[in-house]
Amino acid sequence: MGKNIGFVSTRFAGTDGVTLESSKWATVLRRNGHSCFWFAGKLDRAPERSFLAPEAFFHHQENKWIDAQVFGKKRRDAVVTDAIHSLKSALKLKLREFINKFSIDLLIAQNVLTIPMHIPLGIALTELLAETQIPTIAHHHDFFWERTRFIVNAVGDYLRMAFPPNLSNIEHVVINSAAQEELALRTGLSSIIIPNVLDFEHPPVVDATHTEEFRKSIGLTRNDSLILQPTRIIQRKGIEHAIELVEDLNDPRCKLVVSHEAEEEDYEYSVWLTENARERGVDLRMIDLRISNPMSPGVNDHDKYSLWDVYPHADFITYPSLYEGFGNAFLEAVYFKKPLLINRYATFVRDIEPRGFDLAVMDGFLTRATVQKVREILESPARRDQMVNTNYAIAARHYSFAVLERWLKTILTNFFGMPA
Repeated sequence: MGKNIGFVSTRFAGTDGVTLESSKWATVLRRNGHSCFWFAGKLDRAPERSFLAPEAFFHHQENKWIDAQVFGKKRRDAVVTDAIHSLKSALKLKLREFINKFSIDLLIAQNVLTIPMHIPLGIALTELLAETQIPTIAHHHDFFWERTRFIVNAVGDYLRMAFPPNLSNIEHVVINSAAQEELALRTGLSSIIIPNVLDFEHPPVVDATHTEEFRKSIGLTRNDSLILQPTRIIQRKGIEHAIELVEDLNDPRCKLVVSHEAEEEDYEYSVWLTENARERGVDLRMIDLRISNPMSPGVNDHDKYSLWDVYPHADFITYPSLYEGFGNAFLEAVYFKKPLLINRYATFVRDIEPRGFDLAVMDGFLTRATVQKVREILESPARRDQMVNTNYAIAARHYSFAVLERWLKTILTNFFGMPA
């Protein structure tokens, strides 16, 4: 019998990695007869299945004030402690209301018990789980110890309590082997590795008209080569290396397009990238369009482009990240059968590279050999076809929805027993 499953996070909206992966989990769960419901501070899901609590959003004014008082500092004032507990109590009531309203059987905490972007929400959920013992999957994308901004803090007591909590009714899921080891070493908690996935059993359906409109909307002609950086504008994405690549290709037809806008805290990096590209003579286009979540087509507005409209016209993908928990853009490029350049970030080296993918790679810096390989890929359709078909076949074996489905069935069986 299908279960009512409640997803909880600070945000389920847009195209960030947590939102995208949550949508994929929901798709697989619905295929298996379960119903999915959503709790967050920012939502773009079906209203009849959603519970919006604006104060749960990490950019909510009260939460931003708390963050400013506790990170980068060693001492916490009593007034801050009171504010944390006041907001926690309010959110705990909202969470109870969500669970009761939709008769939730199982919760999936999406990164909200992992990275302390919203401390009161993490504490509220932890206390609620301890009190109710409701079965819960804690899906961890990136832990606080992986981010320098959280290293110095005045909330060590709360981090040990709730990020993540040690409770018997929680099954912990991580997305890479390094996270699994660190979680065990730091907390003694065991976990399951479920990598990010895509529906490789069903190749993407491309809307040719919509994608052509997208190309025109950013001012590209048929003769231009679209070099796509399919990420948010964040410093750890290493976008300066993509600029360097286009400069070294020395082909005026190559236009570098970044698919996502910068968030407020990354504005200076965005400005620097624009100046860097101008100095290097690189045609850099940061898309000022609303890019929607392709995994939730029911909520897309007509004036939005989906990520799935962006990929089909790309001639080459750049993914020179310095750090990734897994790497959604890598899988998306493989899914759309696009060649790509990848920086050998730690998770890639440990978990992905041994699978045998055929890629252009860099190891922290661009060499002439790497640039020449990219040039050859762009100029040789036969080489490109061989590369992308090999990669698709490998990904279909290791990163498909079938892999996710198998793991989720196992976890639900552990919680509820075999279905009747």
